[in-house]
Amino acid sequence: MSNPPPSPPSLQDLRKEIDAIDEQVHRLLMARGDIIDRLIQVKKTQEVGSAFRPAREASMMRELVRRHRGILPLDTIESIWRVIISTFTYVQAPFAVHADVSVGESAMRDSARFHFGFVVPYVSHFSAQAAVEAVAKSKGDLALVSAIASRTPWWNALEADGAPKIIARLPFLERADHPAALPVFVISRVADDAMVTEVQTWSVRVSGWNADVARALAPLAEIVAVPDTAFDGAALLVSVTGQDLENKGFEAIKLALIKAGASVRSSALVGSHATRYTVPSNGSART
Repeated sequence: MSNPPPSPPSLQDLRKEIDAIDEQVHRLLMARGDIIDRLIQVKKTQEVGSAFRPAREASMMRELVRRHRGILPLDTIESIWRVIISTFTYVQAPFAVHADVSVGESAMRDSARFHFGFVVPYVSHFSAQAAVEAVAKSKGDLALVSAIASRTPWWNALEADGAPKIIARLPFLERADHPAALPVFVISRVADDAMVTEVQTWSVRVSGWNADVARALAPLAEIVAVPDTAFDGAALLVSVTGQDLENKGFEAIKLALIKAGASVRSSALVGSHATRYTVPSNGSART
């Protein structure tokens, strides 16, 4: 005679399991806070600039995708981890996020809140230049500006030694229907060992800029261009990827500009960030 199948657990039993897990999660977060407190004592605020660690954070978010499974949406997991990371960063060294809302206030606010939560102060500005200027006057604040379009060449202010630099491109995890999909650059001052240099960003001023030159450059790099009618040219923000860096790097971009008929008036490295990390619908991430 076969034994009857075991009866399913009761709702009360399952809820007790959930409560036990919730308690563990809370205790682990408090334990993480204890470690951060010890970390603060070790650092003694000796680091210059923001406590934001773009290289480490990009690596952590990629590992999150590789590890994730189950019914919980990746959006939820990413947002939870972003709030945890950003809040503990803020606890180490308080900072504010200065956002250029000229590209769309709701989209920029969604990006800021998704990536930095509600504890970190949010300050809106009506231009990218104003957001960058606010960061330049601060000790460790961040600026968020559009990574795909601009009305002014705000990146010129990043050229000088000691000026803030582009340190990240958000979102770290790109995918269809991302709740904070607006592509933005993060600008701040961070320690050199915190930077990730998979993509270099260059400020370039050229003469002879036209549609043909733009088309010639399009396959080689991502470009944000602001026309400069005074010099019949443009101010460019050029993002050079790792593959291009191996192939003569930025020099290849300069040669392409000259070959297309433009003249390079000046160029300066104004930051770097991680490569774009895309998560397609099947969940297999790719760079």
